[in-house]
Order: sequence, then C-alpha cells, then structure tokens
Amino acid sequence: MKIKDATVLVSGANGGLGTVLVDELLAQGAVKVYAAVRDSKEGQRLCLRYAGKDGAERVQVLQLDITSAASVEVAARECADVNVLINNAGVNLRTDFLAPAGLDNARIEIEVNYFGTLAMCRAFAPVLARNADSNAALLVNIASILGKVNLPIIGTYSASKAAQHSLTQGLRAQLASQNIRVIGVYPGPVDTRMTAGDDSPKAQPQEVARAIVMGLSGSEDELFPDGMAQELQAALLQNPKQVERNLGASVA
Repeated sequence: MKIKDATVLVSGANGGLGTVLVDELLAQGAVKVYAAVRDSKEGQRLCLRYAGKDGAERVQVLQLDITSAASVEVAARECADVNVLINNAGVNLRTDFLAPAGLDNARIEIEVNYFGTLAMCRAFAPVLARNADSNAALLVNIASILGKVNLPIIGTYSASKAAQHSLTQGLRAQLASQNIRVIGVYPGPVDTRMTAGDDSPKAQPQEVARAIVMGLSGSEDELFPDGMAQELQAALLQNPKQVERNLGASVA
C-alpha cells in the first residue's frame, strides 16, 4: 500500500518514535494523520509542534488511552476514515522477572503492550475492512526484536512483546480475507526516552521511522528497521539457542 493519500492513526505519538513516525508519514504524503496521545498535556505539545508548519492541517491530535475500553471505542468511532493503523504505544519498565517489582511491572507491560494493542486491533479491524480498497488496508504493530528472544535483564518487557508478536501472527491469518495486511515491526534499541539509561548502541528514531514507513509500501510481513534488529534476526534464523545463550549472559 502506498502511504501517499492514506489516512493513518499512530498511537503513542508523543513518544520519540511516535512523533517522528507522524513526521515521516506527512513527508510521504499521508492525507491525514491522527496523532494519538494518552496525556492531554502531551496533546497540547503536539498541537504546538505542528502549528503553522507545512502539513499541520493534516495532523489531528487525539487523546487516547489504549488501556481504556471507552477511550478506544471513542477513537474507533471518531476515526472512521482510517485505512492504516500503527499501534506504536507501549511501555518498558526495565524489570527482570525476579525483581521486587517484577510481577507488578509485568502486569503493567502486558496491559499496555498486549491487551492495549489487542483492544485497538479489535476496535479498528471493522474500520480497516470498510476502508480497504483495491490496496489492502494496513494494521501495523510496533513490537520489538526482544519479542522474538528474551533479554532477561528486561525479561518482563520481552515477554509482553512476545505476546504482541503472537497476536500479530494470529491476526495476520484472521484478517487476510478482509483485505487487511498485518505487519509486525521489530526494532532494536532506539534512542528515545524509553531506552534512557541503556548503554547499548541505539538507532536514531528518524532513521527507524523512515525505514518503517518506506517498508509499509513493500510486501514484507515483518520489518526489521535498524542494523541491530537485522543482525539479531539473522542470528535467530541461523542458531536461535546460541542467541538465547548470548542474551542470557546479560545476567551473569
């Protein structure tokens, strides 16, 4: 599907990757972008960011909490023209399974990264089906390469992204007959607030956003938008147990 003239909803648009996704979608000619944020103050910041800029009239800031059924329902009703949904909202509390806060943080991450994404997919699947034309509508889940192999030092986050990966696979099969393409995106660390304090090499959000948006026009069901993600995916295809052992060494 060509992004030019598409109507797109991006959740988590206030985050480092979400905001540059909106920018890149505008640059590629999206006719409208719903920039969804949970916090009203972040919404005001986004409004100020785009005020008076080229393409500002194509951005509509939307308050949306993906963990609230009522909020998701309102969004699906108000954004009835969407033909590309990008589920970008997520949380990483950087917790291992046995940490004192491990269980509580795991519940929060699952609530946002899995249940919140599932709620958005359920609410917008009928919207996307109605708006699919000769080009398939797109449902895009921004997951993580750590959804394909667990990094124990942030094990609870990895587990929530594994659930999101499985969700993406299942929806791909279910929605194919409705002319909806389901794409999973699996970045490595991106230099945003979510990875603050992480000393590993990080991709720049602008480069990752550009790779994602350009990839949406292709035929791949899975996108690996940065070098680390690509290297890790290649290693997983070759020797997944060795990758598991390598990442497991992080707790040594």
